[in-house]
Amino acid sequence: MVFILGINFSERKMVAKALQGFFGIGPSVSRTIMAHHHIHKTCRIGQLSQDQVVSMQSELSNMTIENNLRRKILDNIKRLRDIGAYRGRRHAMNLPVRGQRTRTQIKTATKLNRVERRL
Repeated sequence: MVFILGINFSERKMVAKALQGFFGIGPSVSRTIMAHHHIHKTCRIGQLSQDQVVSMQSELSNMTIENNLRRKILDNIKRLRDIGAYRGRRHAMNLPVRGQRTRTQIKTATKLNRVERRL
């Protein structure tokens, strides 16, 4: 088991998928981090050296991910609601925010747009 930023990863897990396990890191950012630390795309967590793990941890700690990013998103939604913006009102009503059609696909839209928006 390899311990990265408070999360244990199996040694058989691919590095790219392990990085994408963090909230706020997708495939593109994962590839960028791996390229910066000279890690092959098929490398597994168990094959990393201790120096690579430490340098990856230091880079991840400087990024806005996990709880910090969730808090930032909720603060942005709360700000929109407080100023009375159209997007803020749509968030408050659990309706689509970005101009999606609501006449016929509202059930799908509300299912897909479920985010914890209560404050």
